[in-house]
Amino acid sequence: MSENKKTEIKDKLKGYKGLARERLAAWGVGVWSDVRIVNDAGSVFEGVILPRSETYDDLHIVVKQKTGYNVGIHVDRVVEIVELGYKEAFYHMPEKDFPVNPALPNVTLLGTGGTIASRLDYRTGAVIPAFSPGELYSAVPELADICNLKTRMIFGVFSENMAMEQYITLSKAIVEEIEAGADGIVIGHGTDTMGHTAAILSFMVQNSPVPIVIVGSQRSSDRPSSDAALNLIHSVRTAAYGEIAEVQICMFGPTSDRFGLLHRGTRCRKMHSSYRNTFRTLGDIPLAMVSRDSFEYINKDFLPRDKTRKVKLCAAYDDHTTILYYYPGMKPDLVDALVEKGYRGIVIAGTGLGHVNRALFPALERAVKAGVHIVMTVQTLWGYTQMFVYDTGRDLLNLGIVQLDNMLPETALMKLSWVLGQTDDHEEVMRMMREPINHEITEREPHNGYIILQGGLPDTEEYIKKYWK
Repeated sequence: MSENKKTEIKDKLKGYKGLARERLAAWGVGVWSDVRIVNDAGSVFEGVILPRSETYDDLHIVVKQKTGYNVGIHVDRVVEIVELGYKEAFYHMPEKDFPVNPALPNVTLLGTGGTIASRLDYRTGAVIPAFSPGELYSAVPELADICNLKTRMIFGVFSENMAMEQYITLSKAIVEEIEAGADGIVIGHGTDTMGHTAAILSFMVQNSPVPIVIVGSQRSSDRPSSDAALNLIHSVRTAAYGEIAEVQICMFGPTSDRFGLLHRGTRCRKMHSSYRNTFRTLGDIPLAMVSRDSFEYINKDFLPRDKTRKVKLCAAYDDHTTILYYYPGMKPDLVDALVEKGYRGIVIAGTGLGHVNRALFPALERAVKAGVHIVMTVQTLWGYTQMFVYDTGRDLLNLGIVQLDNMLPETALMKLSWVLGQTDDHEEVMRMMREPINHEITEREPHNGYIILQGGLPDTEEYIKKYWK
Protein backbone atom coordinates (compact mmCIF):
# COMPACT_ATOMS: atom_id res chain seq x y z
CA MET A 1 0.00 0.00 0.00
CA SER A 2 1.39 3.40 -0.98
CA GLU A 3 2.18 6.07 1.62
CA ASN A 4 -0.46 8.35 0.11
CA LYS A 5 -3.05 5.58 0.44
CA LYS A 6 -2.00 4.93 4.05
CA THR A 7 -2.38 8.64 4.87
CA GLU A 8 -5.77 8.72 3.17
CA ILE A 9 -7.00 5.70 5.12
CA LYS A 10 -5.64 7.11 8.40
CA ASP A 11 -7.68 10.27 7.89
CA LYS A 12 -10.76 8.12 7.38
CA LEU A 13 -10.33 6.15 10.59
CA LYS A 14 -11.16 8.90 13.07
CA GLY A 15 -13.23 7.51 15.92
CA TYR A 16 -11.85 3.98 15.53
CA LYS A 17 -9.09 2.67 17.74
CA GLY A 18 -7.19 -0.47 18.61
CA LEU A 19 -7.96 -3.68 16.75
CA ALA A 20 -10.89 -2.29 14.74
CA ARG A 21 -8.67 0.51 13.45
CA GLU A 22 -5.92 -1.95 12.49
CA ARG A 23 -8.31 -4.25 10.61
CA LEU A 24 -9.96 -1.41 8.69
CA ALA A 25 -6.53 -0.08 7.67
CA ALA A 26 -5.50 -3.56 6.55
CA TRP A 27 -8.56 -3.84 4.29
CA GLY A 28 -7.91 -0.35 2.92
CA VAL A 29 -11.29 1.09 3.96
CA GLY A 30 -12.40 3.70 6.45
CA VAL A 31 -15.24 5.84 7.70
CA TRP A 32 -17.83 6.66 4.98
CA SER A 33 -16.59 3.83 2.76
CA ASP A 34 -19.51 2.09 1.03
CA VAL A 35 -18.63 -1.57 1.58
CA ARG A 36 -19.65 -5.20 1.37
CA ILE A 37 -18.59 -7.14 4.46
CA VAL A 38 -18.65 -10.95 4.68
CA ASN A 39 -18.37 -12.64 8.08
CA ASP A 40 -17.28 -16.14 9.07
CA ALA A 41 -20.85 -17.45 8.80
CA GLY A 42 -21.17 -16.27 5.22
CA SER A 43 -23.51 -13.42 6.07
CA VAL A 44 -23.17 -10.37 3.85
CA PHE A 45 -23.61 -6.80 5.05
CA GLU A 46 -23.70 -3.89 2.64
CA GLY A 47 -23.68 -0.27 3.68
CA VAL A 48 -21.61 2.68 4.81
CA ILE A 49 -19.01 2.41 7.59
CA LEU A 50 -19.95 4.90 10.29
CA PRO A 51 -17.70 6.73 12.73
CA ARG A 52 -17.64 5.36 16.26
CA SER A 53 -18.30 7.11 19.50
CA GLU A 54 -15.11 7.93 21.40
CA THR A 55 -16.46 5.97 24.37
CA TYR A 56 -17.17 2.73 22.51
CA ASP A 57 -15.02 -0.42 22.32
CA ASP A 58 -12.39 -1.19 19.65
CA LEU A 59 -13.81 -4.54 18.57
CA HIS A 60 -16.70 -3.62 16.29
CA ILE A 61 -17.17 -2.03 12.89
CA VAL A 62 -20.48 -0.16 12.58
CA VAL A 63 -22.26 -0.15 9.24
CA LYS A 64 -25.43 1.73 8.29
CA GLN A 65 -27.19 -0.72 6.02
CA LYS A 66 -29.36 0.20 3.05
CA THR A 67 -32.40 -0.48 5.21
CA GLY A 68 -31.37 2.50 7.35
CA TYR A 69 -30.55 0.40 10.41
CA ASN A 70 -27.09 0.16 11.94
CA VAL A 71 -25.30 -3.12 12.60
CA GLY A 72 -22.15 -3.77 14.62
CA ILE A 73 -19.84 -6.48 13.28
CA HIS A 74 -17.13 -7.97 15.48
CA VAL A 75 -13.75 -7.58 13.77
CA ASP A 76 -12.68 -11.14 14.57
CA ARG A 77 -15.55 -12.47 12.47
CA VAL A 78 -14.82 -10.40 9.36
CA VAL A 79 -13.33 -12.47 6.51
CA GLU A 80 -13.64 -9.95 3.68
CA ILE A 81 -14.32 -6.25 3.15
CA VAL A 82 -14.73 -4.85 -0.36
CA GLU A 83 -15.03 -1.10 -0.92
CA LEU A 84 -17.84 -0.35 -3.39
CA GLY A 85 -17.61 3.43 -3.17
CA TYR A 86 -17.31 6.36 -0.83
CA LYS A 87 -20.16 8.43 0.64
CA GLU A 88 -18.86 11.00 3.07
CA ALA A 89 -21.67 12.44 5.17
CA PHE A 90 -21.85 15.67 7.13
CA TYR A 91 -24.32 15.52 9.97
CA HIS A 92 -24.97 19.22 10.15
CA MET A 93 -28.52 20.50 10.37
CA PRO A 94 -28.74 23.38 7.87
CA GLU A 95 -30.70 26.29 9.22
CA LYS A 96 -33.19 28.14 7.05
CA ASP A 97 -35.30 31.14 7.98
CA PHE A 98 -38.70 29.96 9.19
CA PRO A 99 -41.31 31.70 6.99
CA VAL A 100 -43.70 34.09 8.72
CA ASN A 101 -47.29 34.20 7.48
CA PRO A 102 -49.61 36.67 9.26
CA ALA A 103 -52.59 34.51 8.28
CA LEU A 104 -51.33 31.52 10.28
CA PRO A 105 -51.65 30.88 14.05
CA ASN A 106 -48.69 31.53 16.36
CA VAL A 107 -47.38 28.46 18.19
CA THR A 108 -44.65 28.36 20.83
CA LEU A 109 -42.53 25.23 21.21
CA LEU A 110 -40.95 24.92 24.65
CA GLY A 111 -37.96 22.59 24.94
CA THR A 112 -37.18 20.49 28.00
CA GLY A 113 -34.61 18.12 26.54
CA GLY A 114 -36.53 15.56 24.50
CA THR A 115 -35.23 14.83 20.99
CA ILE A 116 -38.38 15.43 18.96
CA ALA A 117 -36.20 16.35 15.97
CA SER A 118 -32.50 15.69 15.93
CA ARG A 119 -29.27 14.83 14.19
CA LEU A 120 -26.63 12.29 15.17
CA ASP A 121 -23.26 13.31 16.60
CA TYR A 122 -20.94 10.42 15.71
CA ARG A 123 -18.15 11.81 17.90
CA THR A 124 -20.09 10.92 21.04
CA GLY A 125 -22.84 8.73 19.61
CA ALA A 126 -25.37 11.16 21.06
CA VAL A 127 -28.50 12.46 19.40
CA ILE A 128 -28.34 16.25 19.22
CA PRO A 129 -31.67 18.07 19.21
CA ALA A 130 -32.63 20.33 16.33
CA PHE A 131 -34.52 23.04 18.09
CA SER A 132 -34.35 26.54 16.63
CA PRO A 133 -37.17 27.45 14.21
CA GLY A 134 -34.66 27.34 11.36
CA GLU A 135 -33.37 23.88 12.32
CA LEU A 136 -36.89 22.54 12.72
CA TYR A 137 -37.91 24.04 9.39
CA SER A 138 -34.98 22.26 7.79
CA ALA A 139 -35.87 18.98 9.48
CA VAL A 140 -39.68 19.18 9.13
CA PRO A 141 -40.56 21.77 6.44
CA GLU A 142 -44.28 20.95 6.72
CA LEU A 143 -44.38 23.00 9.93
CA ALA A 144 -44.24 26.22 7.91
CA ASP A 145 -47.60 25.37 6.33
CA ILE A 146 -49.20 25.00 9.76
CA CYS A 147 -48.12 27.96 11.87
CA ASN A 148 -45.64 30.66 12.72
CA LEU A 149 -43.28 28.90 15.09
CA LYS A 150 -41.42 30.35 18.05
CA THR A 151 -39.07 28.14 20.06
CA ARG A 152 -37.80 28.62 23.57
CA MET A 153 -35.43 26.22 25.32
CA ILE A 154 -36.42 26.14 28.99
CA PHE A 155 -33.82 23.55 30.04
CA GLY A 156 -32.18 20.45 28.65
CA VAL A 157 -32.58 17.37 30.83
CA PHE A 158 -33.39 13.72 30.37
CA SER A 159 -37.01 13.18 31.36
CA GLU A 160 -36.04 11.08 34.38
CA ASN A 161 -34.42 14.23 35.78
CA MET A 162 -37.64 16.25 35.69
CA ALA A 163 -38.57 17.29 39.21
CA MET A 164 -40.00 20.12 41.32
CA GLU A 165 -37.72 22.87 39.94
CA GLN A 166 -38.43 21.93 36.33
CA TYR A 167 -42.19 21.62 36.84
CA ILE A 168 -42.44 25.07 38.39
CA THR A 169 -40.20 26.69 35.77
CA LEU A 170 -42.08 25.04 32.91
CA SER A 171 -45.53 25.98 34.20
CA LYS A 172 -44.49 29.62 34.52
CA ALA A 173 -43.08 29.62 30.99
CA ILE A 174 -46.34 28.21 29.60
CA VAL A 175 -48.37 30.96 31.23
CA GLU A 176 -45.93 33.62 30.02
CA GLU A 177 -46.31 32.44 26.41
CA ILE A 178 -50.11 32.23 26.67
CA GLU A 179 -50.29 35.74 28.10
CA ALA A 180 -47.99 36.93 25.31
CA GLY A 181 -50.60 35.82 22.78
CA ALA A 182 -49.61 32.31 21.68
CA ASP A 183 -52.45 30.44 19.95
CA GLY A 184 -51.12 27.15 21.28
CA ILE A 185 -48.23 25.64 23.22
CA VAL A 186 -46.16 22.57 22.33
CA ILE A 187 -43.74 21.05 24.84
CA GLY A 188 -40.96 18.78 23.59
CA HIS A 189 -40.38 16.15 26.27
CA GLY A 190 -38.76 12.77 26.78
CA THR A 191 -41.34 9.99 26.85
CA ASP A 192 -40.31 8.16 30.03
CA THR A 193 -41.89 10.63 32.49
CA MET A 194 -44.13 12.48 30.06
CA GLY A 195 -47.22 11.26 31.93
CA HIS A 196 -45.98 12.73 35.21
CA THR A 197 -45.33 16.12 33.60
CA ALA A 198 -48.70 16.12 31.85
CA ALA A 199 -50.42 15.41 35.17
CA ILE A 200 -48.65 18.10 37.20
CA LEU A 201 -49.15 20.72 34.48
CA SER A 202 -52.87 19.90 34.51
CA PHE A 203 -52.92 21.14 38.10
CA MET A 204 -50.40 23.97 37.85
CA VAL A 205 -51.83 25.54 34.67
CA GLN A 206 -55.62 25.70 34.81
CA ASN A 207 -58.32 27.39 32.75
CA SER A 208 -56.08 27.63 29.70
CA PRO A 209 -57.56 29.46 26.71
CA VAL A 210 -55.47 27.45 24.22
CA PRO A 211 -54.19 23.88 23.76
CA ILE A 212 -51.10 22.77 25.69
CA VAL A 213 -49.62 19.75 23.90
CA ILE A 214 -46.78 17.56 25.18
CA VAL A 215 -44.98 15.56 22.52
CA GLY A 216 -41.96 13.31 22.19
CA SER A 217 -40.64 10.45 20.11
CA GLN A 218 -39.99 6.82 20.86
CA ARG A 219 -37.36 6.47 18.13
CA SER A 220 -34.74 9.05 17.24
CA SER A 221 -34.75 10.98 14.00
CA ASP A 222 -31.86 9.06 12.41
CA ARG A 223 -33.89 5.84 12.38
CA PRO A 224 -36.14 5.01 9.41
CA SER A 225 -38.94 4.03 11.79
CA SER A 226 -38.77 7.30 13.71
CA ASP A 227 -42.06 8.77 14.88
CA ALA A 228 -40.49 12.16 15.60
CA ALA A 229 -41.49 14.19 12.55
CA LEU A 230 -45.09 12.99 12.42
CA ASN A 231 -45.58 13.45 16.16
CA LEU A 232 -44.25 16.99 15.79
CA ILE A 233 -46.57 17.74 12.86
CA HIS A 234 -49.58 16.36 14.75
CA SER A 235 -48.78 18.25 17.94
CA VAL A 236 -48.17 21.58 16.18
CA ARG A 237 -51.44 21.18 14.25
CA THR A 238 -53.21 20.47 17.52
CA ALA A 239 -51.72 23.55 19.18
CA ALA A 240 -52.56 25.72 16.17
CA TYR A 241 -56.05 24.48 15.29
CA GLY A 242 -57.26 21.96 17.88
CA GLU A 243 -60.33 22.76 19.95
CA ILE A 244 -59.16 21.18 23.22
CA ALA A 245 -57.70 23.82 25.56
CA GLU A 246 -56.24 21.39 28.08
CA VAL A 247 -52.91 19.74 28.82
CA GLN A 248 -52.74 16.75 26.49
CA ILE A 249 -50.21 14.23 25.21
CA CYS A 250 -49.88 13.74 21.45
CA MET A 251 -48.26 10.49 20.27
CA PHE A 252 -48.87 7.68 17.77
CA GLY A 253 -52.29 6.04 17.87
CA PRO A 254 -51.67 2.65 16.17
CA THR A 255 -48.21 1.27 15.53
CA SER A 256 -48.57 2.56 11.96
CA ASP A 257 -48.50 6.24 11.03
CA ARG A 258 -52.23 6.50 10.21
CA PHE A 259 -53.04 8.96 13.00
CA GLY A 260 -51.97 10.30 16.35
CA LEU A 261 -53.97 10.30 19.56
CA LEU A 262 -54.59 13.13 21.99
CA HIS A 263 -54.67 11.90 25.58
CA ARG A 264 -55.84 13.93 28.57
CA GLY A 265 -52.89 14.81 30.79
CA THR A 266 -54.31 13.29 33.99
CA ARG A 267 -55.37 9.98 32.46
CA CYS A 268 -52.40 8.92 30.35
CA ARG A 269 -49.58 6.48 30.92
CA LYS A 270 -46.62 5.06 28.99
CA MET A 271 -47.43 1.36 28.62
CA HIS A 272 -44.61 -0.10 26.53
CA SER A 273 -40.86 0.55 26.60
CA SER A 274 -40.34 0.72 22.83
CA TYR A 275 -43.59 0.65 20.83
CA ARG A 276 -44.35 3.89 19.02
CA ASN A 277 -47.96 3.78 20.25
CA THR A 278 -46.85 3.37 23.84
CA PHE A 279 -49.23 5.92 25.39
CA ARG A 280 -52.70 4.86 26.50
CA THR A 281 -55.64 6.63 28.08
CA LEU A 282 -56.63 4.70 31.22
CA GLY A 283 -60.04 4.81 32.89
CA ASP A 284 -61.46 6.84 30.01
CA ILE A 285 -61.21 7.12 26.23
CA PRO A 286 -58.78 9.36 24.31
CA LEU A 287 -59.76 12.94 23.56
CA ALA A 288 -59.26 12.89 19.80
CA MET A 289 -57.58 11.47 16.73
CA VAL A 290 -55.34 13.83 14.76
CA SER A 291 -53.85 13.43 11.29
CA ARG A 292 -52.01 15.71 8.89
CA ASP A 293 -55.28 17.28 7.74
CA SER A 294 -58.08 16.49 10.18
CA PHE A 295 -59.29 16.06 13.76
CA GLU A 296 -61.83 13.54 15.00
CA TYR A 297 -63.03 14.27 18.52
CA ILE A 298 -63.77 11.03 20.34
CA ASN A 299 -64.39 12.35 23.85
CA LYS A 300 -66.77 15.31 23.74
CA ASP A 301 -66.19 16.31 27.37
CA PHE A 302 -63.32 18.80 27.23
CA LEU A 303 -62.52 22.46 27.85
CA PRO A 304 -62.87 24.23 24.48
CA ARG A 305 -60.46 26.79 23.05
CA ASP A 306 -61.45 30.35 24.03
CA LYS A 307 -58.86 33.14 23.68
CA THR A 308 -60.92 35.39 25.98
CA ARG A 309 -60.42 33.05 28.93
CA LYS A 310 -57.80 34.01 31.53
CA VAL A 311 -55.24 31.33 32.35
CA LYS A 312 -54.64 30.50 36.02
CA LEU A 313 -51.17 29.66 37.36
CA CYS A 314 -50.68 27.74 40.58
CA ALA A 315 -47.04 26.66 40.56
CA ALA A 316 -47.02 24.92 43.95
CA TYR A 317 -45.15 21.71 44.73
CA ASP A 318 -43.84 19.81 47.75
CA ASP A 319 -41.55 16.91 46.86
CA HIS A 320 -41.70 15.22 50.28
CA THR A 321 -44.10 12.69 48.76
CA THR A 322 -43.78 9.16 47.41
CA ILE A 323 -45.61 6.14 45.98
CA LEU A 324 -45.60 2.98 48.09
CA TYR A 325 -46.25 0.13 45.68
CA TYR A 326 -47.61 -2.63 47.87
CA TYR A 327 -46.34 -6.20 47.50
CA PRO A 328 -47.02 -9.33 49.58
CA GLY A 329 -44.94 -9.42 52.73
CA MET A 330 -44.20 -5.69 52.81
CA LYS A 331 -42.81 -4.78 56.24
CA PRO A 332 -43.94 -1.85 58.40
CA ASP A 333 -40.44 -0.43 58.77
CA LEU A 334 -40.75 0.96 55.24
CA VAL A 335 -43.60 3.20 56.34
CA ASP A 336 -41.80 4.15 59.57
CA ALA A 337 -38.67 5.04 57.58
CA LEU A 338 -40.62 7.38 55.31
CA VAL A 339 -42.07 9.18 58.31
CA GLU A 340 -38.65 9.44 59.96
CA LYS A 341 -37.19 10.92 56.77
CA GLY A 342 -39.79 13.68 56.76
CA TYR A 343 -42.15 12.56 54.00
CA ARG A 344 -45.48 14.41 54.26
CA GLY A 345 -47.55 12.46 51.74
CA ILE A 346 -47.78 8.80 50.71
CA VAL A 347 -49.69 7.38 47.77
CA ILE A 348 -50.31 3.66 48.19
CA ALA A 349 -50.81 1.59 45.05
CA GLY A 350 -52.78 -1.16 46.72
CA THR A 351 -53.96 -4.56 45.60
CA GLY A 352 -57.47 -5.36 44.40
CA LEU A 353 -59.91 -2.69 45.53
CA GLY A 354 -57.28 -0.91 47.63
CA HIS A 355 -55.71 -3.23 50.18
CA VAL A 356 -52.43 -3.87 52.02
CA ASN A 357 -51.52 -6.53 54.57
CA ARG A 358 -52.47 -6.12 58.22
CA ALA A 359 -48.83 -6.06 59.28
CA LEU A 360 -48.68 -2.50 57.95
CA PHE A 361 -51.67 -1.25 59.92
CA PRO A 362 -49.80 -0.11 63.09
CA ALA A 363 -47.20 1.75 61.03
CA LEU A 364 -49.87 3.41 58.90
CA GLU A 365 -51.74 4.45 62.03
CA ARG A 366 -48.53 5.94 63.48
CA ALA A 367 -47.94 7.81 60.22
CA VAL A 368 -51.44 9.30 60.17
CA LYS A 369 -51.11 10.39 63.81
CA ALA A 370 -47.78 12.03 62.89
CA GLY A 371 -49.62 14.16 60.33
CA VAL A 372 -48.66 12.24 57.18
CA HIS A 373 -51.34 12.36 54.49
CA ILE A 374 -51.95 8.88 53.04
CA VAL A 375 -54.17 8.10 50.07
CA MET A 376 -55.06 4.84 48.33
CA THR A 377 -55.04 4.01 44.62
CA VAL A 378 -55.10 0.66 42.82
CA GLN A 379 -52.13 -0.92 41.07
CA THR A 380 -54.49 -2.50 38.52
CA LEU A 381 -54.68 1.00 36.92
CA TRP A 382 -58.15 0.25 35.57
CA GLY A 383 -61.00 0.28 38.08
CA TYR A 384 -61.80 1.96 41.39
CA THR A 385 -60.73 1.77 44.98
CA GLN A 386 -63.71 0.36 46.87
CA MET A 387 -62.44 -0.01 50.40
CA PHE A 388 -65.86 -0.47 51.98
CA VAL A 389 -66.35 -3.95 50.43
CA TYR A 390 -63.99 -6.03 52.62
CA ASP A 391 -62.90 -5.76 56.26
CA THR A 392 -59.35 -4.87 55.23
CA GLY A 393 -60.50 -1.85 53.27
CA ARG A 394 -62.92 -0.67 55.96
CA ASP A 395 -60.24 -0.97 58.62
CA LEU A 396 -57.85 1.10 56.49
CA LEU A 397 -60.51 3.77 56.08
CA ASN A 398 -60.89 3.82 59.87
CA LEU A 399 -57.13 4.40 60.19
CA GLY A 400 -57.51 7.57 58.13
CA ILE A 401 -56.46 6.33 54.69
CA VAL A 402 -58.48 8.11 51.98
CA GLN A 403 -59.45 6.35 48.75
CA LEU A 404 -59.04 8.16 45.43
CA ASP A 405 -61.49 6.19 43.26
CA ASN A 406 -59.85 5.61 39.84
CA MET A 407 -57.08 8.21 40.00
CA LEU A 408 -53.87 6.79 38.53
CA PRO A 409 -51.04 6.32 41.09
CA GLU A 410 -48.65 8.68 39.24
CA THR A 411 -51.37 11.31 38.85
CA ALA A 412 -52.18 10.95 42.55
CA LEU A 413 -48.50 11.52 43.40
CA MET A 414 -48.37 14.66 41.26
CA LYS A 415 -51.62 16.00 42.71
CA LEU A 416 -50.62 15.25 46.30
CA SER A 417 -47.32 17.06 45.76
CA TRP A 418 -49.21 20.01 44.28
CA VAL A 419 -51.77 20.10 47.10
CA LEU A 420 -49.10 19.89 49.82
CA GLY A 421 -47.36 22.81 48.16
CA GLN A 422 -50.39 24.86 49.20
CA THR A 423 -51.58 23.47 52.53
CA ASP A 424 -50.70 20.97 55.25
CA ASP A 425 -54.13 21.03 56.87
CA HIS A 426 -55.26 17.41 56.73
CA GLU A 427 -58.95 18.05 56.11
CA GLU A 428 -58.17 20.55 53.36
CA VAL A 429 -55.59 18.22 51.80
CA MET A 430 -58.06 15.39 51.61
CA ARG A 431 -60.85 17.64 50.32
CA MET A 432 -58.62 18.88 47.51
CA MET A 433 -57.44 15.37 46.68
CA ARG A 434 -61.02 14.12 46.38
CA GLU A 435 -62.27 17.08 44.34
CA PRO A 436 -61.54 16.57 40.61
CA ILE A 437 -59.85 19.41 38.77
CA ASN A 438 -59.29 17.93 35.32
CA HIS A 439 -60.87 14.47 35.12
CA GLU A 440 -58.24 12.83 37.33
CA ILE A 441 -61.28 11.08 38.88
CA THR A 442 -64.13 10.01 36.61
CA GLU A 443 -67.61 9.05 37.77
CA ARG A 444 -67.56 5.89 35.68
CA GLU A 445 -65.27 4.18 33.24
CA PRO A 446 -66.62 3.75 29.69
CA HIS A 447 -67.61 0.29 28.49
CA ASN A 448 -65.30 0.68 25.47
CA GLY A 449 -62.33 2.12 27.33
CA TYR A 450 -60.65 -1.01 28.65
CA ILE A 451 -60.04 -2.53 25.20
CA ILE A 452 -56.31 -2.20 24.56
CA LEU A 453 -56.87 -0.43 21.22
CA GLN A 454 -58.72 2.34 23.10
CA GLY A 455 -62.41 3.17 23.04
CA GLY A 456 -63.79 5.27 20.22
CA LEU A 457 -61.22 4.20 17.64
CA PRO A 458 -62.41 2.56 14.40
CA ASP A 459 -60.77 -0.81 15.14
CA THR A 460 -62.25 -0.90 18.63
CA GLU A 461 -65.72 0.14 17.52
CA GLU A 462 -65.75 -2.55 14.83
CA TYR A 463 -64.80 -5.15 17.44
CA ILE A 464 -67.44 -3.93 19.89
CA LYS A 465 -70.22 -3.92 17.28
CA LYS A 466 -69.34 -7.49 16.40
CA TYR A 467 -69.08 -8.95 19.89
CA TRP A 468 -70.70 -6.58 22.43
CA LYS A 469 -74.12 -7.76 23.56
